[in-house]
Amino acid sequence: MFVLHKMASSSHPLFTSSLKFSTTHSPSLSSSFLSNPILYHRPKFQSFYLFKKPHYRFFSSPAAVATDPATALAADNNVSDDVPKEVEKVVLPTNESSHTLLRIRHTCAHVMAMAVQKVFPDAKVTIGPWIEHGFYYDFDIEPLTDKDLKKIKKEMDRIIGRNLPLIREEVTRDEAEKRITAINEPYKLEILNSIKEEPITIYHIGNEWWDLCAGPHVETTGNINRRAVQLESVAGAYWRGDVNKPMLQRIYGTAWENEEQLKAYLHFKEEAKRRDHRRLGQDLDLFSIQDDAGGGLVFWHPKGALVRHIIEDLWKKIHSERGYDLLYTPHVAKAELWSISGHLDFYRENMYDQMKIEDELYQLRPMNCPYHILIYKRKSHSYRDFPIRVAELGTVYRYELSGSLHGLFRVRGFTQDDAHIFCLEDQIKDEIKGVLDLTEQVLLQFGFDKYEVNLSTKPEKAVGDDDIWVKATGALKDALDAKGWAYEVDEGGGAFYGPKIDLKIMDALGRKWQCSTIQVDFNLPQRFDITYIDSNSEKKRPIMIHRAVLGSLERFFGVLIEHYAGDFPLWLSPVQARILPVTDTQLEYCKDLTEKMKASGIRVELCTGERLPKLIRNAEKQKIPLMAVVGPKEVETESVTVRSRFGGELGTMGVDDFITKIKDAVDNRTSV
Repeated sequence: MFVLHKMASSSHPLFTSSLKFSTTHSPSLSSSFLSNPILYHRPKFQSFYLFKKPHYRFFSSPAAVATDPATALAADNNVSDDVPKEVEKVVLPTNESSHTLLRIRHTCAHVMAMAVQKVFPDAKVTIGPWIEHGFYYDFDIEPLTDKDLKKIKKEMDRIIGRNLPLIREEVTRDEAEKRITAINEPYKLEILNSIKEEPITIYHIGNEWWDLCAGPHVETTGNINRRAVQLESVAGAYWRGDVNKPMLQRIYGTAWENEEQLKAYLHFKEEAKRRDHRRLGQDLDLFSIQDDAGGGLVFWHPKGALVRHIIEDLWKKIHSERGYDLLYTPHVAKAELWSISGHLDFYRENMYDQMKIEDELYQLRPMNCPYHILIYKRKSHSYRDFPIRVAELGTVYRYELSGSLHGLFRVRGFTQDDAHIFCLEDQIKDEIKGVLDLTEQVLLQFGFDKYEVNLSTKPEKAVGDDDIWVKATGALKDALDAKGWAYEVDEGGGAFYGPKIDLKIMDALGRKWQCSTIQVDFNLPQRFDITYIDSNSEKKRPIMIHRAVLGSLERFFGVLIEHYAGDFPLWLSPVQARILPVTDTQLEYCKDLTEKMKASGIRVELCTGERLPKLIRNAEKQKIPLMAVVGPKEVETESVTVRSRFGGELGTMGVDDFITKIKDAVDNRTSV
């Protein structure tokens, strides 16, 4: 369930933790609460404690700011906090927590399909499942408009108001085929042919409309609250996800048990849009996808690149401290390398076409693993050398359909924080525990401290002996138990080459994102025939562990943008402070101040050319953590008047004191 609280204002916004994007489900809710939310996670439900962020106020009289910069940062009597005094609590159930809600949503998909065919008799139906926040249905029909959606919703309301029964019927395959052919529904015929179970089940809405369906549904359409249902959008979707098949019209809708739940959901959705990393990336000049270069290829702008450098430097420091050797490897390799690794056999559809160079075929890399193995193989190894840990921020290239690309979340070129550990069997547990500790250390830097952990075990088809699978899986369990983390076991969900641990982080809106993964691999060591010499001078094969903490820098950066709503904490913000002179008379002092702060390692910029209220507004729009206003008094006393986005007006202070406060806050990961 989701629990949404609207609460009184707080001057200290807190953040907790963070991603998975689906191209086939409901429209992404990736964007921003108007203010900074505080999230606490409890099993089986999520709680949203929404604290209204303090207003950043601007003095409305230009005459006043020329003489008193502190006044420009003071509260304007014309600005209202507009914070609700009472706490409103709305519980939003999920499909898992409420079987009633799941049935409502499934029935809504059928009611919508019936309504569409009443409004547009030539429309052909395909499939219509329930999804996380509602339902959708795909139709073979001419492109629909918002006006069409209103007509469809109006017809849905009529169907709901008639309180028609939902009737389940079992028929033979031949009878189902006969009925489908009679009403000329070719897509349903294709669906029927894909159904292996018998008998075939059909659900009727009264005696007027029916669909192939396994259920479940509500008893009558009257069980649906029409005021708790809303049609949201229309999108194009290829039949069966195949670009060579017809483009269909997918109508998304949301449905809830009552109106209060719908209102809470719409509020959440609206606030989520404000965090959309694609919009914030443009507004804050962080990154772009350039059409002239091609879809899914990320251009990091100076400010976004600066944040990336901070993340990379932190990542490298932690890995070096924990015994990893850092690598750089090529972006291309001979195609034969990917044949040995098995990628050409199992992953070719996600790889770019090969290129011919001097009569040899080369391939852009989709993975870093084979490169790290080649470095391992450059010399012989003894059992005394283990464990061997190597890590790389390695850029890879994977082909994605243009329709599936989505900002930083789904791209064609991205940098993985990839690492591989070569170890002995009896070292697996300790190495996995070490990876879990490192993962937690990195994620905590960004405020992510709530995780969903899954352990996936041996699938039906797998490489490696049962004994090593049992030992490796046991080592993963022991490491998780030693860490004290709760986890779910996904029986048979492991990769064919070894068991794995997947970790999802939770962002400020309660969304879960897959970032970290740890995978034991019995396959690549065998394919590349890597060995070591054991204590008996015999050749043995080492264990290989794949692991990533952030997943990819691009995707993780997108998560951070949405998690912070672009309000990066002081230590991570690309610009930590902005110097604002009241007039050009203070410009020379401000230039010297800017250079002094830069020399102290502070990321600062000087902005001029506008009236002070406009400079303040611009800094607010750019989400600059600190504003330092300089007027005649500040020049005379060698001071600044400071405003913090998170701490409000801090008053006037000496320059050295200001610099010290910033450096202390950065070191302690706090705000000024």
